[in-house]
Amino acid sequence: MVSTGSSAEFVLASASPRRRELLQQIGCLFQVAPVNLDETPMLGELPEHYVVRMALEKARAGWNASREQGKPVLAADTTVVCEGEIFGKPANRDEALVMLRRLSGRSHQVLSAVALCDASRCESRLSETEVRFRVIDEAECQRYWNTGEPADKAGGYGIQGYGAVFITSIQGSYSGVVGLPLAETCDLLSAFGLSWWESA
Repeated sequence: MVSTGSSAEFVLASASPRRRELLQQIGCLFQVAPVNLDETPMLGELPEHYVVRMALEKARAGWNASREQGKPVLAADTTVVCEGEIFGKPANRDEALVMLRRLSGRSHQVLSAVALCDASRCESRLSETEVRFRVIDEAECQRYWNTGEPADKAGGYGIQGYGAVFITSIQGSYSGVVGLPLAETCDLLSAFGLSWWESA
């Protein structure tokens, strides 16, 4: 559960309601303290390096902002990759429609990194999932944009929402596609002596 008191074991450096819900799903006790960073990929940066770097930078920034609490900081980053190209959040309608056209009728990868930082160390884990879309026609792409869902989603779609109707198969972590790979997250929490199922 989200806690503002001493019961919280760690800080979540993200404003994402989806990441918050996933941590609540597995009974974690945490506080929320979002950070804002420049998320522009470096020139020539590989997608897997990019998501791990962003997760670590967010966790470090969160730790620097809240270190007086002495609680570890958890952060994550998720991106869609199609033919080696990083698809972040679309800047506008036209960009979202281009992304959906490119994803239509083919497979792509979703990379999701999670990082945890405290006074002595920062560690990360990476999840890769393959997602396949059915063919989407132009009218459907535009209708989907009009729902408002694509605007704040990497790759311009949400697997946990209306975008689920596009997906014919998934190989890997469903929670990673949503935004926080739970198996990797629990592995990282264990490495730092933190727990889950606490609010069950």
